Amino acid sequence: MTYDYDIEPQTAAGKVLWHFSMSLDGYVAGPNHEMDWLDAGIVARPGLVDEYVRTTGAVLGGRAGWDAMVGEARPYGGAWQGPIFVLTHHPEDATPAADVTFLSCDVAEAVRIAVKAADGKNVEVLSPTIGAQLLERGLIDEIDIHIAPVLLGHGRRLLDAPGIAPIRLHAAREGAPRAEVSVRYRPERP
Repeated sequence: MTYDYDIEPQTAAGKVLWHFSMSLDGYVAGPNHEMDWLDAGIVARPGLVDEYVRTTGAVLGGRAGWDAMVGEARPYGGAWQGPIFVLTHHPEDATPAADVTFLSCDVAEAVRIAVKAADGKNVEVLSPTIGAQLLERGLIDEIDIHIAPVLLGHGRRLLDAPGIAPIRLHAAREGAPRAEVSVRYRPERP
């Protein structure tokens, strides 16, 4: 099996990284934050998980995602260990877990705390709403998206911000930084 990827491996450079696998139609989770759609035989680039395990120093997420994943769930199937920060308006009723800190502060302060804890590695933002707030404030260094060959049709969008002005992006690769990326899939037949 061959793979055609046009970006270089992720590096640990103290970045604030908005990182998601996303359906072709722009969803990063099901309606109730379900992620089971990723377990349907989707194949990632070889070594991808190890790449993020090595380069991630801290994770920042939101309360709704935490509540949906609470328990022994950890990023990358438990392969990554480190500090997780959950931004919430109500930390007092959050379900505690090892290495998880519940923060009730401004999103910029939450990033500052996570960056310090990451100790030179990247902070992965695993929340569409927090990522959107950080993007609006200019606090996202990179958006790293892995497009999965699936159409969900509903759920949690990566960016759901009607009425905002377009946010222009530059590709993190050699060549034309404003070039579109072409993706071609065929529907599976039963």
